[in-house]
Amino acid sequence: MTGQNSSPQNQGGQNASGSAGGVALWLALYTLARLALVVVVAALIMGIGALAGVEVPLLVAAVFGVLIALPLGLVLFKKIRLRVNGQIAAVDSARQKRHDDLQSRLRGKSD
Repeated sequence: MTGQNSSPQNQGGQNASGSAGGVALWLALYTLARLALVVVVAALIMGIGALAGVEVPLLVAAVFGVLIALPLGLVLFKKIRLRVNGQIAAVDSARQKRHDDLQSRLRGKSD
């Protein structure tokens, strides 16, 4: 009974660090962080433009915000990105294991 709950089959083939819900949560966090960075950079561009006495259109600030935030976000949010990548790999590995197990059982080969 003690080893029963630790089986990957009983947990849907996914551990707590690689569950689909965990991936979705960290992916949402990463996406929100990247979007917030775009907003902050665009606001900085508009603020600097206002200090210089130049009116920067919102669309121009947003485009430059995206262009600047793309590489900046890769550096600033590296830990989150690596965590998401690791969790996606864990979910994919568990899915592949379940797929291989199913294929083996369909062929009539039991381990």
